[in-house]
Amino acid sequence: MNVNLLAGVVFIAVFGIVILVHELGHFLVGRFFKVEIEEFGIGLPPKMLSLFRWKETEFTINWLPFGGFNRFKGENNPEVEGGLAAASAGVRLAVLFAGAIMNLLTGILVYTIIFSKVGIPNFDVVQVYEVTPGSPAAEAGFRVDDIILKINGEALNDETELRGIIGENLDQEISFTFQRGEEIVETVAVPLSSRSPEEGALGFVPSYGREETSSFLATLSYGTQTTFLHAQEILLMPARMLRGSLSPEEGRFIGFRGIYNIFQQTVDADVESREEEPAPTAGTPAPPPTYYTLNLIASLTITLGVFNLLPFPALDGGRIFFIIPELLFKKRVPAEFENIVHGVGMMLLLGFMLYINVMDFVNPVDILLP
Repeated sequence: MNVNLLAGVVFIAVFGIVILVHELGHFLVGRFFKVEIEEFGIGLPPKMLSLFRWKETEFTINWLPFGGFNRFKGENNPEVEGGLAAASAGVRLAVLFAGAIMNLLTGILVYTIIFSKVGIPNFDVVQVYEVTPGSPAAEAGFRVDDIILKINGEALNDETELRGIIGENLDQEISFTFQRGEEIVETVAVPLSSRSPEEGALGFVPSYGREETSSFLATLSYGTQTTFLHAQEILLMPARMLRGSLSPEEGRFIGFRGIYNIFQQTVDADVESREEEPAPTAGTPAPPPTYYTLNLIASLTITLGVFNLLPFPALDGGRIFFIIPELLFKKRVPAEFENIVHGVGMMLLLGFMLYINVMDFVNPVDILLP
């Protein structure tokens, strides 16, 4: 199959499933607490066909193949008996949190699968995962599985720091100290600004160290830890940008085009990894064929879950924010006021989404490799 077509299929399928998982969380918890749901849609309207009806819920397939939705009875009207807005504050909180929790659980599952394939990470070690033939890294003698001990004479134990130093020293010599088996190896390399983002300034892929394990509990534990570390990184991103440890380009929002571009690059990398023959030493060993794409799927579902919990009107987090006064003071915010705030928030959110999607065409995003 053509790589571009494959990337498009994977993009639509993954993006749709990630959103559908989110909506399924709302649906399951809503049904558990006997909140009436009028429609559960696969895809977005307009409606293509009605599949079946279960209790009061109509299950439909819709024309736009992006995720799904729940149409709760009385979602914004507390006077509608049996509806979401008429439920207790605790029930509404559970329903609203359920979507993000399902996304995080999906992230844990995907990372667990990844670690079962590539081994559990050792976050205290940064090592060379892949080297591009003919690149500055290859010419400097980088080898797969080299552990990077120092960069410019300073101890290194963080991949983000590595990328930052490389970006700050384009077209300048950087010294590296590696551990290669029992040897300590020193070399210098020059990251080139003339190389494309896809090639990387040095032309190698770093990763954390990996330890093989056959224990499901170990991979599940690391999958859980990595999911919450990833969520933490997303929440801390604004602070890192203010401190200057993360560039605006690295922390930018991306839309459908940007996500598709990244899917295209990751699918292409996975396809290439399947076609390459493993090399015993330096060069181009075939990485696990699903690692890049699976990692992107985990990132996407975790990002969606965290983003939906932000206290912005119209998002789940914004709706949760309006429940807090009810819990603290036993007095509900008037529904009319809340609906107006969410309506304005939705307009602002749509405007922001339009902006970032336009920026995806004006300033396309690329995966930046070292």
